[in-house]
Order: sequence, then structure tokens, then C-alpha cells
Amino acid sequence: MNLIYTTIEQGLIYTILGIGVYLTYKVLDIADLSVDSTFPFGALLFAKLATMGIDPIVGTIGTFVLGTLTGLLAALLCIGLKIKPLLAGILNMTILYSINLRINGKANVPLSGSKVIFDYFSFGNKYIDRIIVMIVIVAIVKFLVDRFLKTESGYMLVATGDNKSLVRSLGESSNKYIIIGLMLSNGLVALSGALLTQSQKFADMQMGPGTIVIALASIIIGDTIFRYRNLRGTTRVLIGAIIYKAINALALEAGLQPSDFKMVTGIIVVLFIAYNNGYANWQIKKRSKERI
Repeated sequence: MNLIYTTIEQGLIYTILGIGVYLTYKVLDIADLSVDSTFPFGALLFAKLATMGIDPIVGTIGTFVLGTLTGLLAALLCIGLKIKPLLAGILNMTILYSINLRINGKANVPLSGSKVIFDYFSFGNKYIDRIIVMIVIVAIVKFLVDRFLKTESGYMLVATGDNKSLVRSLGESSNKYIIIGLMLSNGLVALSGALLTQSQKFADMQMGPGTIVIALASIIIGDTIFRYRNLRGTTRVLIGAIIYKAINALALEAGLQPSDFKMVTGIIVVLFIAYNNGYANWQIKKRSKERI
């Protein structure tokens, strides 16, 4: 039963990560590899704030705010220095690696004795308590992101990913919306890292590698399963993240070691991409035959 609770809790935490990557990967159509360093940045930054005695709610919000600065750095490399987004993300990830080590002066920080956001709420069962808190946080994040995407700035953000020339023809700067998207995305990724740290009661540099693949798995699973459902992108990410964690839980129950999870994640992504590609090819052939 505890495994089910943990699966739901971590699925909700990774939902926020997935929504962050969704904004760059699906909305802006940018491959931002900064995620693998932004995630532990959020975790280590919160750990630093918590060990300094700062209120966990303030620390969590502060982590999101400071996390947006990592997105600003990626945007400056991409836009200011005209570096291609893929390379800009790699450079940003490399720079952040050293910054992450500097935050606490070490790669692993336990939170024993430090308050976390889950300590403020008690409904009788610690596992259910965490899930309820995460449901509230995810609901707030999802609501705010969905609302933002319905604003004029949100529509322009979507338009920037679809057609930058159209945005420029409307007298707007596409670069401005790329900066907004990258900052918001990395802020959410850092927030997810902070929440995972509070859940596990420690922060570690090794929380970063493979994070981008986890986010992509959540996005791809949601898009594949709910291909013909009229669901918001953030809703698909939410369901995809929980399904992804459920698959990992089944792998653990089947006897695989936690060290195998990155391999499992890679296989999940490959299988779903292969299915999508095969399905797309089948649809093309089907339509060709109908025309004949």
C-alpha cells in the first residue's frame, strides 16, 4: 500500500516537472537540456534555505523565483549570443553543475531536523497527508499555467512556438516570449526539485541526470494514450506522470533494482515513440489507399 501512495505522490511531483518541460518542448518547440541541472538546482537551493531556518513555504516559493533565473541564463545564451537552443541548453547545464556544487559546498545535503512544507499539514496518515498537499500544489500550478496560456501573453507564447514570423508581423518580439517561456519552464522544474527534496528529506546532485527523459516520458505517455481526447496539455502531463511512476512501481515489484529505473525510463520513451511513429505511418498508408 505504501508503494501505491509513494507512486501517486512522486507522480504528482513529476507532474510539475512535466508541465515545465511541456512549455518548452510542446509549446515553444525548443529542446532545453538545462532541466538536468535546473532540477537539482531547485533541490539543493531549497536544502540550503531550509538548513538556514527559512520557512519552507517561503523557501519553496523562493526556489521557483530563483529557478526562473536559470531559464533567463538559457535565454541569454540562446538569444543574446545566438547559440542554437540545443547547445545553449548543454552549456547552461554545464554552468549550473558548478553552481549547484557551490550552493551548499557539497553534493549531498540531508534535511534531518529541517522543516518541510508537508509538516504544516496533518490529516492522520503521513502518506495521505503528502498526497493531499501535492494535489493542492499541483492544482494551483496547473490552474495558473492554464490561465496564463489563455491570456494574451499565453496566446503569443503558443504562437511563437508555431510561427515566429506571425508574431513579428503582429508587432511583437518573439524573443520576449521565448524568454518568458524558458524562465517559467525552469522555474517549475526547480519547484519540482524542491518538492522532491522535501519528500525524500535530502538533496543530491545525482537527482539531475535523466530528469529530462522522465519529463518527456510523462508528456509522450499522456499524448499517446489520450491522442483523441479533448484534454488540456497539462492534464495529459498529469496523467502521463502518474502512469510513468506506476510503470516504475511495477518494475520494482517485478524485482528490478532502483538503479535500473533510468534504463526502464529510456525503454518506455523508445517504445511510445516507436508506437507513435508506426501509427503515423499506418495512417499515411491508410489515407493513400483511400485516395486510390
